[in-house]
Amino acid sequence: MKKKLRILSVWIVVSLIFQFGGHFLLNSQVQKVMGLTTGDSEPAITVQLKATIPGSDLTNIQLSYAKDYLAYLEKGTLKIFNLKTEKVVFEKKPSSATDQTLGVQAYQWLPDRNILLYLYTRKNPNEVTTVKVYPPQTNASNSAIVPKTEDPNQAKTVTQEVSAEPRYEKRYGSPRLTELYSVELPDSGEDTAPDDQLQPFDPPSGSEEIGKGGKLEKYVVEAATNLMYLTVTNGSTQQLIKIGVMKTVSSLSKSGEVINNMAVSDRFASLYIDSKVGSVQQVVAVHYVEASQKDQRLVISKNANDRILGVRKGKVYLGEVENDQLVKIKTTDDLKEVKENPALKTEWEGSIPYSKNTRALIGVQGQVIVYDNQTAYIVSDGHLTEVKLQGDENYVSADGAELIQVSKAETSTLVELQPLKP
Repeated sequence: MKKKLRILSVWIVVSLIFQFGGHFLLNSQVQKVMGLTTGDSEPAITVQLKATIPGSDLTNIQLSYAKDYLAYLEKGTLKIFNLKTEKVVFEKKPSSATDQTLGVQAYQWLPDRNILLYLYTRKNPNEVTTVKVYPPQTNASNSAIVPKTEDPNQAKTVTQEVSAEPRYEKRYGSPRLTELYSVELPDSGEDTAPDDQLQPFDPPSGSEEIGKGGKLEKYVVEAATNLMYLTVTNGSTQQLIKIGVMKTVSSLSKSGEVINNMAVSDRFASLYIDSKVGSVQQVVAVHYVEASQKDQRLVISKNANDRILGVRKGKVYLGEVENDQLVKIKTTDDLKEVKENPALKTEWEGSIPYSKNTRALIGVQGQVIVYDNQTAYIVSDGHLTEVKLQGDENYVSADGAELIQVSKAETSTLVELQPLKP
């Protein structure tokens, strides 16, 4: 009897271990899918290689998360280059050879898979449409006289409905359409064609709403849900647009607002922006409230010198800029329920050159990387390190782990990848 009880006890313990292990694994996978642990435990991929790309007029160079594909623009054409096979594997040409406002407007790699999202603008083939309009039916006053059947000597007047002829009216839509595409790349060692897919807006008029604007300037994507924010500038007017999870398009613009930079939470999809309205400069969060199903604006910092640097792994990073120098880095918690005027913790103080040509990002290890074309400044755990850059042009991958050094020749471009280390 005791032996049977021991066996039963062992099986109960084994069963509990499997149950807890299964729950832990399931919870980990759910958190990973929801973007709650992206990059928390897994180190960023780094490589060291050189590749020669045909063409010497490459702009907006972006490296895929696995560091095996490079996306860039060459004379208005979006191209994706396989760094391992040294071949161009995808091209998207502009829809017009003369109108530079048409074609690929912006693109961004997803941070955890070989998918590139891009926005493409083309002429609206149905900008002017003709519709048939019917006027409402009217009663004619000169109706026919019809005799009464019960008394032929008396007659009655009947009113007949007379329909007027329809007329044709012209309706004018947006002169341009902006469309969202996703191109999925295979493993860089496979010989499989990329899968380029149109992602229709809902409602379809959302494409026209974006197309009504001018130049698409800033574009950020929240990876877990593919929620997107972008700014479109037309003359002196700027519009902030949100493309929802179901590809619904909505405007979040505030009258007279200018947005100089923005970053999206990698956990809760809140948008943080450098907002300027008139003379008032603030860092503002645009946060979706489920209860009201509306986007709410909350002030994160009223300090006119504060700028948003990025958001990563539960922290919002702000930089204080004075006289073109970054003098302080501050953080606050990235919360599901954003708080107005939260407490800001100073993480570093010093001096780093910071102008309109300076780029900033937050690496997967929480390091703040500020760089121009000559130097990368890395602030990690409160310590500043400088790295001199050698290329004609230099870029840092979105995860902060890889340095991309570009050297141009007459008809080709040499790209060298190496880990970015302090």
